[in-house]
Amino acid sequence: MAIIDAHHHVWDLSIRDQDWITGPDLAPIRRNFTLDDLAPEARAAGVRATVLVQTVTVADETPEFLALADGSDLVAGVVGWTDLTAPDVADTLAALRELPGGDRLVGIRHQVQGESDPEWLLRPDVLRGLAAVACAGLVYDLVVLPKQLPAASEAAARLPALTFVLDHLGKPPIASKELEPWASDVRALAARPNTVCKLSGLVTEAAWSSWTTPELSPYADTVLDAFGPGRLMFGSDWPVCRLAAGYGEVVAAARALTHRLGDGERRAVFQTTASRVYGLREL
Repeated sequence: MAIIDAHHHVWDLSIRDQDWITGPDLAPIRRNFTLDDLAPEARAAGVRATVLVQTVTVADETPEFLALADGSDLVAGVVGWTDLTAPDVADTLAALRELPGGDRLVGIRHQVQGESDPEWLLRPDVLRGLAAVACAGLVYDLVVLPKQLPAASEAAARLPALTFVLDHLGKPPIASKELEPWASDVRALAARPNTVCKLSGLVTEAAWSSWTTPELSPYADTVLDAFGPGRLMFGSDWPVCRLAAGYGEVVAAARALTHRLGDGERRAVFQTTASRVYGLREL
């Protein structure tokens, strides 16, 4: 079965610093990572298409990513960034669609996890921007901490026309082996019909050097039961995942975590959910 990797990154430190990559723990990924680096690893794991996701809140990154996608036979979609609070956000989104590779813009993301206000998503200016994302026919990727899940659920309730995609399961506290209140809050989010979840980022929420697939299972099982395979999609979170696991290991772990599913359900997680939600080309 051909796989869609619905979440990965690239960066070139000679073009732009990634100021979040600091300290000795993150030193292994403080270097350039390109599509040429990704392609052989992805294809060896059976990945035939990907979604390239924003890394920094810099407007220039999105046109750069669209241009990369335009010249790539691997990147089928781009989740970019724009200032949701800007009065002209609708015009900006329209302009992005006109750029080279603009037809591959599938979503927008903001680093909500870095916002001090746990209800940032419910600010009137943010909600107005999110409504513009929906009007543009795009989805919104949620990168939030567990404490921000209630606001995400409320935002999804207020904007039923917008599809919200939860990145990395909402970053559950896997390393400390805690399930609550994350599990209850993620189920509340999943109760909104316009929400989807990515099976991504688990290995870096666990203890990097000692994680095991059984340790990840309670968290994967929670979102499988809450969202169902039809609203769950696989993402590698490469190259961030390299802090804890190689690309092939992440794919193998995802396969193991979904072993109880039938063939059609597995196809949803590894291919058709991402294709439907992001409007990607068929494999």
